[in-house]
Amino acid sequence: MARFDDLAAFASVVREGSFTRAAAQLGVSQPALSQTVRALERRLDLKLLNRTTRSVSPTEAGERLYQTVGPRLADIEAELAVLGEMRGKPAGTVRITATEHAVRTLVWPRLLPWLPRYPDIKVEISSDNRFTDIVAERFDIGVRLGADVAKDMIAMRMAPDMRMAVVGSPDYFARRPRPDAPQDLTEHDCIGLRLPSHGGLLKWEFARRGRILSAHVSGRLAFNASELIIAAALAGLGLAWAPVDTVDGHIAAGRLVSVLDDWAATFPGYHLYYASRSASPALALVVDALRRGQEFV
Repeated sequence: MARFDDLAAFASVVREGSFTRAAAQLGVSQPALSQTVRALERRLDLKLLNRTTRSVSPTEAGERLYQTVGPRLADIEAELAVLGEMRGKPAGTVRITATEHAVRTLVWPRLLPWLPRYPDIKVEISSDNRFTDIVAERFDIGVRLGADVAKDMIAMRMAPDMRMAVVGSPDYFARRPRPDAPQDLTEHDCIGLRLPSHGGLLKWEFARRGRILSAHVSGRLAFNASELIIAAALAGLGLAWAPVDTVDGHIAAGRLVSVLDDWAATFPGYHLYYASRSASPALALVVDALRRGQEFV
């Protein structure tokens, strides 16, 4: 068992890229984790990790070992979760990656009332707007818009189609004319969303009478979080392009004004997805909670 533990400790350090984060995940101290990995290096007579004060990365030998043992450890962990279910207590860790918007409006509201029912299931939620390979990055569940789900995944719809809106504050439109077409946005301060995957700004998309148009907008401000974009729009600092459900309350209250409504684009709604090889009881329960969330809210 000790030999399995030191391999699991090594894999966690590589996966997290940090002794500190790996130690927190494993529930051990950082010095104890470092000692475990050094003992593994001595046992194999190989240097497995390059360590600096700022980062940790695998050596060539370490990368080869990680690629070999990583998938096997995942299978062992899944099987242990199955054994936990046989004891009558579903157990294990389920890692979820979802967009910031999906976490706030779907994932967390559906899991919040569900979590007390299964105290032995640990849930880790990563809020990330980039496109994520859940297999390569060792997530169990992904939540993305339907068009962004890989074809080889098991997927199911969580929400209706998502309609977008361009909004600005009354103060902003007191200074600027309202746009009549997407092309008019070149004359406006458009608040951008910075994409973490390649560093570019998200294109604003529009649709009308079967015509699809992508607009490369620009402005003084850009954020990597939609809440800040909406806050900036409320402050009169520019136009925001956001899901209708995030701004409809502000529109109804008169704090924001929606424009270009006849050009509004609609995208396939959020889907949850997971790899077919992932079948632990804990995963199945979380999937069921997310898919049938209306029963828990």
